[in-house]
Amino acid sequence: MVETLFEDIFTVTNIDPDGKKFDKVNRIEARSEQFEMFMQLDINTEVYPIHREEKFMMVLASTLNLDGAPDSGYFLQGNRKSLADKFEYVMQGKLYRISEEGSGRLAKADIYVSFGGLLMQLRGDPSIAAKFELDQRLFILIRKV
Repeated sequence: MVETLFEDIFTVTNIDPDGKKFDKVNRIEARSEQFEMFMQLDINTEVYPIHREEKFMMVLASTLNLDGAPDSGYFLQGNRKSLADKFEYVMQGKLYRISEEGSGRLAKADIYVSFGGLLMQLRGDPSIAAKFELDQRLFILIRKV
């Protein structure tokens, strides 16, 4: 069974807060329900349109293999089922920065991932950041709820 690194339901609170930068990409801001995380994420809206106030489930995983086997780094075509079959939008990327600020109850951690130039920032509880490693390959999986 696949063990996910992070999973929560988010609500889109803002789109392109600093203005539109690219024709087919929106930067969304969203808040999660369970862990109260803040996320900024670049999404190819030509492929996957998303709007303010929409809710979506977001999962971060290190593999798409349903048996939890490590990802080989190669896409193999075939009829083999994967975690991606349960989602509408999937990207592969690399975690390039982890930072923490504050202390005690006010401590926050930031995780930064690049999905081929589409960026994600996930901010919140530092205990969640402990599950991640620098230069780790990750999959982000999204489906609307």
